[in-house]
Amino acid sequence: MRRFVLAALLAATSLTTAQAGDLLIHGGPIHTGVEAAPTAEAVLIRDDKILFVGPLAAAKAKAAKDVRAIDLKGAAAYPGFVDAHAHLTGIGLRELTLNLDQVKSVAELAATVKAYAAAHPEGAIYGRGWIETHWPEKRFPTKADLDAAAPGRIIVLGRSDGHASVVSSAALAKAGITAATVSPPGGDILKGPDGQPDGMLIDHAQALVRAVIPPPNEALKREALRKAGQLYAARGWTGMANMSVMAEDLALLRDEAAKGAFHIRIDNYMDPSGAEEVLTKGPQTDATGLIRLQGIKLYMDGALGSRGAALLEPYSDADTLGLQLTQPDRGLALMKRAKAAGAQVAMHAIGDRGNRLVLDWFEQSLGADAKAARWRNEHSQIVADTDVPRFAKLGVIASMQPSHAIGDLFFAPARLGKARLHEGYRWADFLKAGVVVAAGSDAPVEVGDPRIEFYAAVYRHSLDGFANADWHLDQAVSRAQALKMLTLAPAYAVFREKELGTLEVGKKADVTAFSKDLMTIPPQEILTVDPVLTVVNGKVVFEK
Repeated sequence: MRRFVLAALLAATSLTTAQAGDLLIHGGPIHTGVEAAPTAEAVLIRDDKILFVGPLAAAKAKAAKDVRAIDLKGAAAYPGFVDAHAHLTGIGLRELTLNLDQVKSVAELAATVKAYAAAHPEGAIYGRGWIETHWPEKRFPTKADLDAAAPGRIIVLGRSDGHASVVSSAALAKAGITAATVSPPGGDILKGPDGQPDGMLIDHAQALVRAVIPPPNEALKREALRKAGQLYAARGWTGMANMSVMAEDLALLRDEAAKGAFHIRIDNYMDPSGAEEVLTKGPQTDATGLIRLQGIKLYMDGALGSRGAALLEPYSDADTLGLQLTQPDRGLALMKRAKAAGAQVAMHAIGDRGNRLVLDWFEQSLGADAKAARWRNEHSQIVADTDVPRFAKLGVIASMQPSHAIGDLFFAPARLGKARLHEGYRWADFLKAGVVVAAGSDAPVEVGDPRIEFYAAVYRHSLDGFANADWHLDQAVSRAQALKMLTLAPAYAVFREKELGTLEVGKKADVTAFSKDLMTIPPQEILTVDPVLTVVNGKVVFEK
């Protein structure tokens, strides 16, 4: 997946925040997301709302004299695309630190670290984005690889999913990790044949080295937030559900929006360490209307690739059931507070055991109030057959990332075995069962590109066109379903389906346009389209 090279969007485009007023969009197919009237010739926007959707002549007649007309010139427009699960600060920091998402082998990782160390001879080295599942070496990197690349340097390199890191010998020594160090609950310190830590730290074990890398200062975080917001607008996203947010990051984000330096919608789900405000006061919206405090984000288990996902039966390629990261007493206590405050709970669950536990805890916490609460299961990747209808019964939102499937399905057969592979990435099964599926990217775990998510949802092939019987192509969805997963469903997932998610009169004016029509072009062409227009609250925030 990371072989996909993104276009240099920002270099060839303008990023603007033109004052809202009458804005007329026409000149290409316009997909409204409304079943009764799925297409239109024109959309007329006044201030921050949609004034008219329909024939171009009628739109022109209703427009003010000083209307700004945007001719799509054959490009296609849609309701604003929303990333239903991402990590805003991490997206920005990925662009500002050592980005490893294009590394294709252990050897290339080492070479990249060596070059970076030469260019930055002082201080610790931090990077993120590597994933070993396609590497020819067929193994995790180790401390030996890092030590050879940059002897004596403190190095911490996070796996793309955030559930594992490889660290150097100097980092292990600085953190005091030895052969005698006991793995923390919900974590694992991997060891070599000599019994010594080999440099790989899984899930909660990563916390043991957190102090050896200086945290980003306020200036860097502000730059990261702005960079991420600009990048997302340039890719066609009008909003995001921002997961595992720290309290200080929320404060900076609110301040950036108040200064007029941030322009897309962000719904924030807080890390437990910074959740006191939402657990005490409930959901809130800032003065700009862009930055909302929505709920709390919890973790049930780890990731499938690093064998941290909690499974009902052992992994097919290792003698482990995975890791449970949150224990019942803490998780249920936080859920009790969230329910009392009217805050949403979004809980990460990958494995079939992890997903079952989330459903059990939600049912125990909410009872008859479950459907109204719209609590969210983040990822919902591997789900047992008997648990699929429970999502619908409890009203639990399946917040899923289509791109995970087209990356994970290279290694998921080995982890799960063929007998339970059908449990994975089952978007179509969820939709048939009446479950709301809100699609996102989980960036910076993945690229964070709406084109990739749409392509993966409707085609379920790798970015270079590969698929086989193990990929269960019957789980691909229709174009209309994919559009809903990326527009109306994310709006529903944050209680805003009456304001956002479709192009209808009276709704907030959020619009995304791409150079070709995603609803009709061959699947392989979806990855080649260009974002050309992003409108949020009636303001043009990106235009190519």
